[in-house]
Amino acid sequence: MAHPELPEIVSRAQWRAAREELLAKEHAVARARDALNAERRRLPRVEVDEEYVFEGGNGKAGLLDLFDGRHQLVVHHFMFAPEWETGCRCCAAFLDQVGHLAHLHARGTSFAAVSRAPFTRILPFKARMGWTLPWYSSYDDDFNRDFEATVEQDDGGLVERPGVSCFLREGDRVFHTYTTFERGLDRLGPATSFLDLTALGSEGPARVRYHDEYE
Repeated sequence: MAHPELPEIVSRAQWRAAREELLAKEHAVARARDALNAERRRLPRVEVDEEYVFEGGNGKAGLLDLFDGRHQLVVHHFMFAPEWETGCRCCAAFLDQVGHLAHLHARGTSFAAVSRAPFTRILPFKARMGWTLPWYSSYDDDFNRDFEATVEQDDGGLVERPGVSCFLREGDRVFHTYTTFERGLDRLGPATSFLDLTALGSEGPARVRYHDEYE
């Protein structure tokens, strides 16, 4: 197996100079990301009027139920078609990287995975992976199609897309605020990365606690 070309060997002073040059670019990217997050929070929202029906560990549920009483909801569109025996490997790797949900819950945000596979097929795979986070089936529903996680091709076939959608709740009214697919998931995983996608945003590290210390 061929090894990739390794970096040049230099003195500590040369490394420091190169590091400072790169650091300036990293700071520019961070400022641009902060500006992009602020612009994302200003995106208009769309009210969700459809009565979607999901199936989860506690039976049937509506989209409002997925909030579990919180103000925001992040949905992971996990690729798992009804005819598949197991879920998508890349989606599984993504879900493996999602941290303890207490950090999201403390900021009024719920997280759930949604797939088109029947819940009876999701359940054994979820157990195999050792996941405890909420996962729902949209098998008898248009949720995936409406939010473009399942796309119909010219030949009539259906293609699954990995993605994340964000929702905001005001009382019993639900609003869609953001969706991203494929490469948009590359930097996601930590709680703050999901919060940066939401309408209310991240409150920063000041409120971070051990996950068993949140009220």
